[in-house]
Amino acid sequence: MQDPDQTQRSTTTTHTTEELAEERKLIRRLQMMMNMVMQVIAQDASLSIDEASQMISDARRAALAMFPGKELAYDLIWKPRFQRLMRERFRLM
Repeated sequence: MQDPDQTQRSTTTTHTTEELAEERKLIRRLQMMMNMVMQVIAQDASLSIDEASQMISDARRAALAMFPGKELAYDLIWKPRFQRLMRERFRLM
């Protein structure tokens, strides 16, 4: 017969492993989404500044839906990249 504490630890470890795998999947999906938005903004010559801004806003909303409560992480990681891209693409000061 298996020790109940060991069963609990095993279940917790498996659950944690599954959660980590799911989080990694979400992170990869987020990275792919953000990279696609950045590529479209950088490469689509017909894109207006308003359309690009709307794409960034939509991407932020989607990112925070995937990772609720992670506004600070978004602001530290993605916001500067988008700001730099917008400055380069639209010659903003």
